[in-house]
Amino acid sequence: MAQRAVSVSAALLVAGVIIIPVAAVLWRGGGPGSLSPADWAALRFTLWQAALSAALSVALAVPVARALSRRQFTGRALLVTVMGAPFILPVIVAILGLLAIFGGTGLINRLGAPLGLPRLDIYGYHGVILAHVFFNLPLAVRLLLQGWLAIPAERFRLAATLDAPIWRVLEWPMLRRVAPAAFTVIFVICLGSFAVALTLGGGPKATTVELAIYQAFRFDFDLGKAATLASLQLLLGLSAGLVALRLSPATGFGAGLDRQITRWDGQSRVTRATDALWILLSASFLLAPLIAVVVAGLPGLGALPPEVWQAALRSVCLALGATVLTLMLALPLLSAPGELAAILGISVSGLVLGTGYFLILQPFIRPAEVALPVTMLVNALMALPFVIRILRPGLEAARSDYGRLAASLGVQGWHLWRVVYLPRLRRPLGFAAGLTAALSMGDLGVITLFADGDTATLPLQVYRLMGSYQMEAARAGALLLLALSLGLFWVFDRGGRIHAAT
Repeated sequence: MAQRAVSVSAALLVAGVIIIPVAAVLWRGGGPGSLSPADWAALRFTLWQAALSAALSVALAVPVARALSRRQFTGRALLVTVMGAPFILPVIVAILGLLAIFGGTGLINRLGAPLGLPRLDIYGYHGVILAHVFFNLPLAVRLLLQGWLAIPAERFRLAATLDAPIWRVLEWPMLRRVAPAAFTVIFVICLGSFAVALTLGGGPKATTVELAIYQAFRFDFDLGKAATLASLQLLLGLSAGLVALRLSPATGFGAGLDRQITRWDGQSRVTRATDALWILLSASFLLAPLIAVVVAGLPGLGALPPEVWQAALRSVCLALGATVLTLMLALPLLSAPGELAAILGISVSGLVLGTGYFLILQPFIRPAEVALPVTMLVNALMALPFVIRILRPGLEAARSDYGRLAASLGVQGWHLWRVVYLPRLRRPLGFAAGLTAALSMGDLGVITLFADGDTATLPLQVYRLMGSYQMEAARAGALLLLALSLGLFWVFDRGGRIHAAT
């Protein structure tokens, strides 16, 4: 009963922290604003592209995650980590990488021109979907891979002993539990697409709700319309969250002995070649733009100005603080109501959250003085749904497998977490912490509304370098940002996987 009260209180706290700034924008704007036909068109396009992007990401992730789950090879752990880089990459940096490969003067067009192949145009709805798959395929792979790794080794041994089809008795039931939630999380992420649509949309036909909110702020300063669009976006995200909770049963495959998983299936030459092909294709698609960013940024890395390094240190501190705050909020929220409250974080527009806090704090304090704490809070709220989705299945499985035994032995409170839960959450905790740190490291949202010269983060500093046409320094700063984001992710993720089967 006490645990449920803590969970409900935490859920109400998170919901209040998210809803209050939205209400402040709505109140300051004089109430709901009217929506034009263009706004409704943006809503339709947002739903369509989010559904298609999520479906493609999850569908492509299934064979990739399956191949990684049953193949062991030198460098596999590093490949799994590096393949997750696009999701944690700052959006503008990733778009520069995509343009280097798929753009008008990109690698594919340069290679295809001598062969007479049609010119590839990345701008438009297909560019938006391509970018979303690029960003979210790694997340889908990791979420599905966690599902595969959660199947106890003894189940594979039993299936091999009985000569039972692994796909039908183990893998398909697991995917029915994990895939709908992965689809929903990616769907909600794509609902809030802003920089991708702004850069690659190519016109009004590829305008998202988030971009319409930006236009309402930037060009019309229509706070009522912005808050109304944000409320619609929030409603869509909550609806998707309810669907995810409905379609994701908590039952798993029971307890195991925490042994390393050994696979006896898929050992034929055809299956090995197929798995290798999926891993190679996905790695090429995800890593080629990153390599382009590295090649472009290396020449100017040694000549970065001191303010860039100061901004980098600021970003690292912000990322670590957001990680601690996220985990502190997430652990009491590992329940269905808690997950639904956390989904608010990525359902509502970050622009509206930042503007709401600006309006609330402006009468009392200079916004620049609280730029980093507010950015840290917003980053923590944005990361909450991912963290809870990563941690909740493992916690529920541990409760189902060991809860009664622990209760009969009188193990409860901190001792229950230390002895039973945390050892079984070590791998997902490391992944969740790394994901939060990397996303916070590369965030460029709320900080743009608050920061001055003394509180700029590394992403903002890169944008300022680009705005002043210092492109070599901007590319080098982007490379530094990539390295720090990936480094933080690797440190936490690797820490969670030490002595664990990955």
